[in-house]
Amino acid sequence: MTIYDISEKAGVSIATVSRVLNGSSNVSEKTKKKVLDVMNQYGYTPNAFARGLGLNTMKTIGIMCADSSDLYLAKAIYYIEQKLRSHDYDSILCCTGYELETKMASMNLLITKKVDGIILVGSNFIYEKESDNQYIADAASQVPVMLLNADLDAPNVYSIVSDDFTSIYEATLQMIQTGIKDILYFYNSSSYSGKRKLAGYRAAMEEKGLLADERLIQFYRGSHEDIPAMTKHLSDLKQRNVIFHGVIAADDTLALASVKYARETGYRIPEDFSILGYNNSMLVHCCEPELTSIDNKLETLCQHLITTLLGVLEGSEMPKKTVFSGEIVKRGTTR
Repeated sequence: MTIYDISEKAGVSIATVSRVLNGSSNVSEKTKKKVLDVMNQYGYTPNAFARGLGLNTMKTIGIMCADSSDLYLAKAIYYIEQKLRSHDYDSILCCTGYELETKMASMNLLITKKVDGIILVGSNFIYEKESDNQYIADAASQVPVMLLNADLDAPNVYSIVSDDFTSIYEATLQMIQTGIKDILYFYNSSSYSGKRKLAGYRAAMEEKGLLADERLIQFYRGSHEDIPAMTKHLSDLKQRNVIFHGVIAADDTLALASVKYARETGYRIPEDFSILGYNNSMLVHCCEPELTSIDNKLETLCQHLITTLLGVLEGSEMPKKTVFSGEIVKRGTTR
């Protein structure tokens, strides 16, 4: 079935069929219905746009993430696409990197594709400067925008977040209670989520009067895949006489590097040295003993995000922000 067949069966010109396919207003509703009825009868669906004609929906969702090689973001994309597919929605993925200009360009691209909604995966899309978040508000004036583990108060923007502050706060207190006072916080992101985690660690340590040395807060700037470089970062601290016998890591990759550092230093885990990661990813099984980590309930977050999005698209009143609590999954790297 071609556009020529459609025009013949509908009794209209090829130009008219083309106008219908392109959403032109220069076609009467009666003629448009005649063309669409033929298309439906013969299952003619040349592209996503044609499927959306007359239905006020493209059944397509735009997804943006900074880096799909990141384990957390990759898993989130998997859950989101899986759940969208189960509701007969397609998706368009844009991997934006971390520059604002590229994020804005990707957002504009998705809008031009006439998606029904946009999902921002991860907290790197939110900025402290209010004007830098205008690209999200502008998109939300046209389609609902969903934020996974980030928060922005704007019309038609919905936030699904994990309580990173409380998770790290409680984990730090638990490690202190096991007798470890010199706990280092090891992180690699200044995103919305990264700042909440750091604030949780700082609150717990200051509450117990244990943060006299600010060098216990360490930011790693290298590749998130370079575990040897992360390990060297910790080894260099020892050379500078920064003493620590516990690590709270912002993700499981940093925690694995901490395990490697402890082994190279000769510490017994967990007798001499304790380590806690974040995300409860598959990496927790990649060391011995296995890694204690915080499960931030990623699948639950993604499920609720899709439920909220579908509710919004159906015209239902949905909560603007939903917060889920994380859970410490204890394994062998903590006492």
